[in-house]
Amino acid sequence: MTQPTAAMLVIGDEILSGRTRDSNMHHLAGQLTERGIDLREVRVVSDDADAITGAVRTLSAAYDHVFTSGGIGPTHDDITADCIAAAFNVHIDVRDDARALLQAHYDRQGSEFNDARKRMARIPDGAVLIENPVSIAPGFILENVHVMAGVPAVFQAMVESVLPMLTGGAPLISRTRRIERGEGDIAGPLGDLARSYPALSIGSYPYQKDGRYGANIVLRGTDVGLLDEALAKLEAAFPA
Repeated sequence: MTQPTAAMLVIGDEILSGRTRDSNMHHLAGQLTERGIDLREVRVVSDDADAITGAVRTLSAAYDHVFTSGGIGPTHDDITADCIAAAFNVHIDVRDDARALLQAHYDRQGSEFNDARKRMARIPDGAVLIENPVSIAPGFILENVHVMAGVPAVFQAMVESVLPMLTGGAPLISRTRRIERGEGDIAGPLGDLARSYPALSIGSYPYQKDGRYGANIVLRGTDVGLLDEALAKLEAAFPA
C-alpha cells in the first residue's frame, strides 16, 4: 500500500521572530507517523497573504494532505481563512453553522458575540468544519487542506478531530543502532546498505561525546521483516 504523504504549513510572524516556539509540528509528526502518513515537508511563512496563498497552492498540489496552524483567530492579522479561500478561488463569509456554534458558546459565557468574534465564523464555501472542543471556534477542511488553530492545546484537539477521517498506510516503524565510529568510517557500508534496501529510510545522526565520535543509525519502514533483516546486516558490518 502506498504511503500517503503530507505537508504542514506553520503561519505567523511570531514564529519567525522567535517570540513563540512552535510545538505543533512535533505533535503532528508523531500523530501522522502512528497513522501511517508520511510528513514530507514543513514550511513556515509570515502573516502575508501572498506567501500563505502561494504556499497552500504549492503544497496542496504536491501532497495528499496539508495541515496548517495559525491565523484563524479574531484579530485583524488572522488572515489564514481568507487566504485558503483565495488559494482555491472560492467565496468566504460568516457561515450559519459556525456562527451558531460560536453564538451559543458566548451566550453560555455571558459574553458579547461581537464583530471580531464573528470573524472566526468566516468559512470558505464548500469547506467541512473541524470540531474544536477546547474553545469552540472551528477549523475547516477545504479540498485536501486542514486548517487549524495555532494555540497548541486547540491544535492538538483539532488533530484528534481530523485523524479519524484520514486514510493512512501501514504505521512507520523504526530501528536504531548506535555505532561508535565517525561518519567517514561508516558512510561507505551504510550507503551500500541503503541501496540494497530502497524501501527503507536509513538516516545517520552523528554525535560527539567525551572526545569520541559516533552516530545513531535509524532505519524506518513499514515492513518489520525487512527492517530486522537490514538491522542484522548493519550489526554484522559494525559489531559492538
